[in-house]
Amino acid sequence: MAQLSGRNERHERRYHHIPRGLLHLRPALYIASYFGIVLSLAMVVPALVDLADGEASWSVFAVSACGVFCVSVLGVVSLRENVPSFTPRFGFLLTSVIWVTSTVIAAIPFWLSSLPITPAAGFFEAASGLTTTGATVLSELDAMQRSFLLWRAMLQWLGGIGIVAIGLFLFPFLRIGGMQVFRTENSDRSDKALPRLVSVTRALCFIYVFISVACAIVYAALGMSVFDAICHAMTTISTGGFSNHDRSFGFFEDSRLLWAAVFFMIVGALPFVVYVEALVRGRLNLWHDWQVRTFIIGVFAVTVCLTIWLDQTRNIDVADAFTQAAFNVVSIVTTTGFASDDYAVWGPFAFGVFYILTFIGGCSGSTTGGIKVYRFIIVFQALRRAFTRLVYPHAMQPLRFGDRIIEQDVFDSVVIYFIAFFLVYGLTILALSLAGQDFITALTGAQTALTNVGPGLGETIGPAGNFSPLGEFELWLLSFVMLLGRLEIMTVLILFTPVFWRD
Repeated sequence: MAQLSGRNERHERRYHHIPRGLLHLRPALYIASYFGIVLSLAMVVPALVDLADGEASWSVFAVSACGVFCVSVLGVVSLRENVPSFTPRFGFLLTSVIWVTSTVIAAIPFWLSSLPITPAAGFFEAASGLTTTGATVLSELDAMQRSFLLWRAMLQWLGGIGIVAIGLFLFPFLRIGGMQVFRTENSDRSDKALPRLVSVTRALCFIYVFISVACAIVYAALGMSVFDAICHAMTTISTGGFSNHDRSFGFFEDSRLLWAAVFFMIVGALPFVVYVEALVRGRLNLWHDWQVRTFIIGVFAVTVCLTIWLDQTRNIDVADAFTQAAFNVVSIVTTTGFASDDYAVWGPFAFGVFYILTFIGGCSGSTTGGIKVYRFIIVFQALRRAFTRLVYPHAMQPLRFGDRIIEQDVFDSVVIYFIAFFLVYGLTILALSLAGQDFITALTGAQTALTNVGPGLGETIGPAGNFSPLGEFELWLLSFVMLLGRLEIMTVLILFTPVFWRD
C-alpha cells in the first residue's frame, strides 16, 4: 500500500499543472478501452450468424470487430496509467466516458452497413440499445439480416447488466438522486469490501444469465423460433424492448407469450440485489421491500382500471382486455417498450394513463429507467409530513423509507433530481418544437428518451411508428437525452460545470 501511495504521489507531482478533471480523463479512457475489447469480441457473434446464413454483411461485423479490438488494445497499452483512488469526481467522469465511447463503438456496424441509416441515426440506434430505451429508426425488421437483429438485442442485454451494476455499486457511492439510501457495504470502496464486492458481482452475473436463459426457454416452449426466443429474452430481461418484428409482440398473437413476457418484464424491474440475497442467503424477501410492494400493487391497480375501460369502451372480452392491459401497462411502467396493440387509439383515458406511466419506471437496482418508484415514495412521505405540520407545526415526524429514516441529504438529492429531470424535459421539448416537430411528438419524444421507455405517443413515434421521420438534429439531441436519463442526469450534467474541471 505504501508503494502504491508513493506512485500516486509521484503521478500527482508529474501532472500537478493539469486540472484534476483533465487528469482523470486518461485513466478513464484506459478503463474504457477494456470495454471496447469486450464489445469487439461481442461483434464476432453476429458475424458468425451472418456467415452461417450466407449473408455478405458478415464482413461488416468482422471489420468492425478487428478495428475496434486493435484500437482498444492500443488504448490499453498507450494509456496504461496508475488508476487514481476512486473519488466522486473520477466516478462521474469514468461513467460518462465509458457510456459515450461504448455507444460510439456500438454504432460502427450500423455506420458501415448497407442499411439506410445516417450517422445520427446509427448513433441513435446504438444509444437506444445500450441505454435499453428501445426507440428505433429501423423499419422492415422482419426482412432484416439476423446479424443486425441479434446485435440490437445484445446491446440491450449488455446495457442491462451494466445498468444494474452501476445502480448497485456506483450511484449510491456518488450520492446521485437519493440513491445513497441504498448504499450498503457493496458501495464501500475500502480494501475490506473488495472480496465482498467481487462475490456479489459474480452472483449478480450468474442470476442475470440464468434468468435470461430461463426466459428464452419459456419463449421457445410457447412457440417462438429459437432465434426470436433468444433475442426477445435478452430484450425482455434488460427491459429494453427491441423486437425482431415491426409489430413487436403483436406479431405472435398468443396470449400465453404475452403473459410470459409480463412475468419476465416484472422480474427485470425488481431490485436484483434481492435475487442476490436469495442466492447467497437462501431466502427471497420480495414482499418486505417497500418499493417492490408499492410497484406491484400500483401495476395491478392500473391494469384493472384499464381493463374496465377497454371492456366498457371497446367491447373487448374481459379476459382479452385484461391481457392487453396487463401487457402494455407492464411494458410501459417497466420502461421496456414492447407493444401488443396500438394503445394510442384506446381513447383519451388510456392515453393519459400511459403518459403518466412513462414517468414512473421500476425499482432501484433493476434494469428499468424512469424516475423510479423509491423517489415517488420519498416525495409522497415528504408531502404527508408537510400536511401533518400544517396541523401540528411542532410535530417531529421523520421521513421514512420502510424501516429506514431518510436523512436530509437523501431528500435533498431526490428534490434536486426532480428539478433537473423536469428542467431537461422542458428544454428538450422546446428544442424539438423549435426543430419543427408537432407538440405531441416533442412532448412524448422528450419524455420517452429521458425515461428510456422507447415508443412515444402520436402518429409519428407512437407504438405503431418509429423515430425515422425525425431529422438529424432531433436524433442527436434525443441520443444525448437517452444517455442523460440512463446515467441519472446529474452524472452527465456535472461535467458541463466549471467547478468539476478546476482544482
